[in-house]
Amino acid sequence: MPSPRTSSPVRVVRASVAWFSRTRFFRAVGPSVMPPLERAMAFISRGRVQLSGLLVPSLVLRTTGAKSGLERETTLMYCPEPNGRMLVTGSNFARDAHPAWTANLIAHPDAVAVVHGRPIPVKAQLIGDDEREDVWAYIQRQWPGYRGYERASGRVLRIFRLTPTTED
Repeated sequence: MPSPRTSSPVRVVRASVAWFSRTRFFRAVGPSVMPPLERAMAFISRGRVQLSGLLVPSLVLRTTGAKSGLERETTLMYCPEPNGRMLVTGSNFARDAHPAWTANLIAHPDAVAVVHGRPIPVKAQLIGDDEREDVWAYIQRQWPGYRGYERASGRVLRIFRLTPTTED
């Protein structure tokens, strides 16, 4: 599992991507452009490659809709942790509302993270206030400046730890 201490070229690329992803331009066009591009890449690669995953660790999160009960899929960047755990943050392109997938995880914490086409059953845990600053420090070591999304959104971002489970 990759650690937050990555090689210099990787850190430079990630810092550049992180900077671009926080620009007003990207926050304005990203919500419209990225989902169809992600779907096209998933179709072409048969789900094995996420477009955003070419530059940053990405996964497809399969949740159960909080209201509908239907399966939902969202492509997300994640921060790997030891023991196969993953951190996902509900930045929602720094919009002022939480993304729907976060409500789905709160209502139904059992989900599936698809990483490189491999489905991994996970249990989601919302990071509490007691652990929040330590988790942000960990995320920021891998993604410098990522907390800028929280400041830009004007809300406290929901962060979830996805812990792999075994299927019963």
